[in-house]
Amino acid sequence: MDMSQTLTSLLSPWLTFELTAEQDAQVTQLQLDSRKVSSGDVFVAIKGHAVDGRIFIDNAIELGCAAVMADADEQYPHGSIEYRELIPVIYLDNISQFLSALAARLYYYAPMQLIGITGTNGKTTISQLIAQWIDLVGKRAAVMGTTGNGFLNDLQPVINTTGNAVEIQQMLSQLHKQGADYTALEVSSHGLVQGRVKALKFSAGVFTNLSRDHLDYHGSMEEYARAKFQLFESHNCQHQIINADDTTGLQWLDKLPNAVAVSLSPFDGQHRALWANHVDYSERGIHIDLDGYWGSAQLDTALIGAFNANNVMVALATLLSLGFELEQLVAVSPKLVPVVGRMELFQSPSDSLEPSKAKIVVDYAHTPDALEKALMALRVHCTGKLWSIFGCGGDRDTGKRPMMTEISERLADESIITDDNPRGEDQTVIVSDMLKGAVKPNQIHVIHSRFDACQYALNHADENDIILLAGKGHETYQIIGNQTVHYSDRETACELLGLTL
Repeated sequence: MDMSQTLTSLLSPWLTFELTAEQDAQVTQLQLDSRKVSSGDVFVAIKGHAVDGRIFIDNAIELGCAAVMADADEQYPHGSIEYRELIPVIYLDNISQFLSALAARLYYYAPMQLIGITGTNGKTTISQLIAQWIDLVGKRAAVMGTTGNGFLNDLQPVINTTGNAVEIQQMLSQLHKQGADYTALEVSSHGLVQGRVKALKFSAGVFTNLSRDHLDYHGSMEEYARAKFQLFESHNCQHQIINADDTTGLQWLDKLPNAVAVSLSPFDGQHRALWANHVDYSERGIHIDLDGYWGSAQLDTALIGAFNANNVMVALATLLSLGFELEQLVAVSPKLVPVVGRMELFQSPSDSLEPSKAKIVVDYAHTPDALEKALMALRVHCTGKLWSIFGCGGDRDTGKRPMMTEISERLADESIITDDNPRGEDQTVIVSDMLKGAVKPNQIHVIHSRFDACQYALNHADENDIILLAGKGHETYQIIGNQTVHYSDRETACELLGLTL
């Protein structure tokens, strides 16, 4: 379906104006980055928090844009039209406030269904479990989020968990054209506050959990929670799926009478619910005896840990809410696989002539809550010592640094502090902040190189030990100073264990 429109028709909900037939060109692409403009595009020049996009209007015109939409000001109030090189520059008030709706008028993706997932942890795992499950029952699903956009076998890297309002609509239109029946999107708190998903119609909205993160942006946990709740309060969500095992989620259920509650223990409430009567954890994975609104069943999956049991249940409740059959989903659940860099297990090759080494688990855990859950999950599976290798990013929330160390010291047998993304901060300052959370700081190893830290742990660990390498997950880089250098925890694990990635 061709959704291209003329400039006047595209902007008609916000402004009525006239252009000559030659100037009122068909709009096929919007661009927020002047460097990406090609012939015929419309450049959207927004006055942002850090950069005023209007200073790049001439650059966009040089690259061949057909027209410009720009934020209005005192010199050029709402409705003004300026001509530069015969190209119309149309000024409008607060473009960012309606940018999502503007892009929605141009980019078409119906009848593809959207699933929006918000929360501190678990967004990537739940979105990819949903997509895997949909693929396993014969439909096509894509994802948009931290590990990339697209179909699971061909994810394209992204800079932000939630792209800008135009990028999101462009990508959804592209995925629709490529045959996606469903797309599961990770929706960040930044994306909600900044209106990047404002005009999307979600068939389902999902809340995973809330714990300390992004306080450098939101200022307080209350503001952070308010940002997340916007998905259900002021966005279009047909079905709402809430993790009732999270304190915030349980509170939100009081405000969302039509939501589905999900729990790892029997749930007695007024909501439709899916819960577990019993959960077994073993080296083979997780077994769940489940019950609830859709009936009872037994589910098996190869994932590890209690929080992954919760992730599986939330993903399952979402699909059941969308009309998928419980029996069909449970039948294919053993085929679900761990998400890259999320509790991903690496172990010595079974046919190796070398002595067996400790297992290494790579996980993206970079918040106190995530680290705690990862260590608790691995403790259930560990018959030897549990090692924890973790760090904290520079130029970010400093309050979580001692919290991370306290958690590691309490839950792991051996703790190693290493570098994460120090960015512009001195690594020794970050480590000093982290050690303030230790009861016995002299017993905590500090090894700045992540590779060396993992090598040290492996050299001193027994074959029954498990080493958690936390913080980077799927990422293939470190930010040191103003440099981005190649580094991968997954590659480190494979090199040290003699595996091929």
